[in-house]
Amino acid sequence: MPAAASAGPDWEGVRLHVVSGKGGTGKTTVAAALALALAKEGRRTLLIEVEERQGIAELFGIAALPYEERKVAGGRGHGEVFALAIDIEQALLEYLEMFYKLGRAGKALRKLGFIDFATTIAPGLRDVLLTGKACEAVRRRRPDGRPVYDAVVMDAPPTGRVTRFLNINTEVAGLARMGPIYTQSQAVMRVIQSPETAVHMVTLLEEMPVQETVDGIEDLHAAKLPLGGVFVNMVRPPVLDAAAVLAADGADHEEELALALTEAGLGGRRTSGGGPSAAVRKLVGPLLEQGREHAARVELEREQRRDIQGLKLPTYELPQLSGGVDLGGLYRLATELRNQGAA
Repeated sequence: MPAAASAGPDWEGVRLHVVSGKGGTGKTTVAAALALALAKEGRRTLLIEVEERQGIAELFGIAALPYEERKVAGGRGHGEVFALAIDIEQALLEYLEMFYKLGRAGKALRKLGFIDFATTIAPGLRDVLLTGKACEAVRRRRPDGRPVYDAVVMDAPPTGRVTRFLNINTEVAGLARMGPIYTQSQAVMRVIQSPETAVHMVTLLEEMPVQETVDGIEDLHAAKLPLGGVFVNMVRPPVLDAAAVLAADGADHEEELALALTEAGLGGRRTSGGGPSAAVRKLVGPLLEQGREHAARVELEREQRRDIQGLKLPTYELPQLSGGVDLGGLYRLATELRNQGAA
């Protein structure tokens, strides 16, 4: 069951929300909805994409995001949502300029293919750059000392890679034990392992996504990374109530259903003996089969909910939106998250 609405949001004090999930669960959609939900009462949020897919731009119906922070929406209550799609080449050039003052030499390295070479042979460097950009946004302050962004939401890599992505100390250990890269990784880990960070998982009420969620949370816990909540996406309301589901499970209701359809005026006249017509009887089989399939799905979803509840983490449920996700749909999901205490 979703988390009950509370006096305040569940993640008070959290400023970096990392959103992961199995591919196909809609983690980018959930990350965007969470960023909108957090942008309330004049607050500013930053939504960061690290996989270079331009999924955020597609969701908000805008042109591809450049490597700079752009306002993409206003939140309820006059808040603002900014977005950033991290370009790994630009991020590395920025890093080289910051620590080594390479300037034009850095651009020459890009032309020579050094950027791709460096991030391929040293994947830990890539992760330091990506996570470092998010953590820098968390730490950034205005002249008066207030944070530039009240919250940062990262659309992170999928479940199977997110622990390694965040636990950059392990990756960097074989890359550098001193110098700017090591220093940067230590600064990043101080943010990621702090109470200001929460790693959320997105799942569906299906066996494989739920199992990946369970496994992913175990990995995060073993790595001592801060666990967040579980966001159950694309939840479909049951068409049948609990009693109807039980009745449809393996029972033979052909005659009963045929009579009910006849009473409802479907299938034309009754037979001369007063029974259901042949047209009605043709409907009965497919309808019962659909009912049984629905009953099986509802029972499977109940089992998956039990597994999710066993994680003992705050859980939120988001409805499946008909017709796809547009900006209006994102606002609807954001409202659901706020009503359930996620923001």
